[in-house]
Amino acid sequence: MHECPVTVFPQQIRWETDGTSRIPFQAYTDEALYRKELDRLFYNGHWCYVGLEAEIPNAGDFKRTVIGERSVLLVRDKDASIHVVENVCAHRGMAFCRERHGNRESLTCPYHQWNYTLSGDLQGVPFRRGVKQDGKVNGGMPADFNPAEHGLTKLKVATRGGVVFASFDHSVEPLEEFLGPTILGYFDRLFNGRKLTILGYNRQRIPGNWKLMQENIKDPYHPGLLHTWFVTFGLWRADNKSQLLMDAQHRHAAMVSTRGAAGKAADVTQVSSFKAGMELNDPRFLDIAQEDWWAGPPLAASSGDAAAPNAPASVPTAVMMTVFPSVIFQQQVNSVSTRHIQPDGKGAFDFVWTHFGFEDDIEAMTQRRLRQANLFGPAGFVSADDGEVIEWSQEGFETKPAHRTLAELGGREVGDTDHMVTETLIRGMYEYWRKVMEAEA
Repeated sequence: MHECPVTVFPQQIRWETDGTSRIPFQAYTDEALYRKELDRLFYNGHWCYVGLEAEIPNAGDFKRTVIGERSVLLVRDKDASIHVVENVCAHRGMAFCRERHGNRESLTCPYHQWNYTLSGDLQGVPFRRGVKQDGKVNGGMPADFNPAEHGLTKLKVATRGGVVFASFDHSVEPLEEFLGPTILGYFDRLFNGRKLTILGYNRQRIPGNWKLMQENIKDPYHPGLLHTWFVTFGLWRADNKSQLLMDAQHRHAAMVSTRGAAGKAADVTQVSSFKAGMELNDPRFLDIAQEDWWAGPPLAASSGDAAAPNAPASVPTAVMMTVFPSVIFQQQVNSVSTRHIQPDGKGAFDFVWTHFGFEDDIEAMTQRRLRQANLFGPAGFVSADDGEVIEWSQEGFETKPAHRTLAELGGREVGDTDHMVTETLIRGMYEYWRKVMEAEA
């Protein structure tokens, strides 16, 4: 009797303390631990981002993307409903779709031409009833073959505000509960019901562990130090009015900031400008227009989520949301985008940026969003820095696997704050990570 192989996961890694302010390098370098992350964080118990409804506006439109390392298709059906199916043929397991985007009447695997509806139901099997030859029927599928049992793997789907999430785990909690009321308030501020329009994409491959990008956007310590562009032109400074907020389980976070006054970087930090008196050749990069939706709905106290500190006195000009484990939602002044984290091995991930606007934007606003998008992406004036330091961090982890990182700015505890001189959001994420990863199977 053939037995299915059992997945063996590693023993618990060693933490120096019961807290999460000292993160073992092994969390970024252990291959078996990474496989456990895929199983527990991407394939079970969590909603993962797959795309925007605006990417599949018409019946038959599809987008190929991934959850964890599994290829999936986001599809608009003929009745306008949205499905997410795994890109694995039920016959011989082929990843049958190779295009990133397209339009199809149905889904067909080129290997043996098995054909599926847009919702993933098997509807065509060549030679299912055999081939007639010399008065007899040769071959064919067994008489009890039931197409209903051999469709594509269908994922659970949730949409909100034009954003599509999916999960292989059909018992996952409702999306709104997964996000929690605090993060949901900022999510609805950005995705407030207006129809979205796609402005473009950036794609990059970063040679570092996928968690480092979640950490990077939960880290207000580095923007005013690493990104001298930000500081020089006043978009992000350590003295900005701010909030750092988490959901009740500390897995998701929002960094909320109000733009500071432009000035010398050294006024706030010990980092000086790249060049004294540096100015933009094209000042339109800082042609910022306040938008009505920036204020957003008021956040109410809610059961489960910790009470948030008072909001900044001014309207937020930047809100960076990390939804664990797969996506970042960015508003940095007028530039808005999603950033999809796609793990590919313990030491690398693909990072896909989808820049968008709103259908009711005037042309001047669309051009403003496109110009400001030059700050971000793999060659962005700001974001190029992040990819490089993540790569160098991973190099250090690999050479010294028994060591650990330090995330103790602002203390060792976990909680919301009203300033940016802290690493509390990173500690919170690993508090949740430990709970999930160390739980008994």
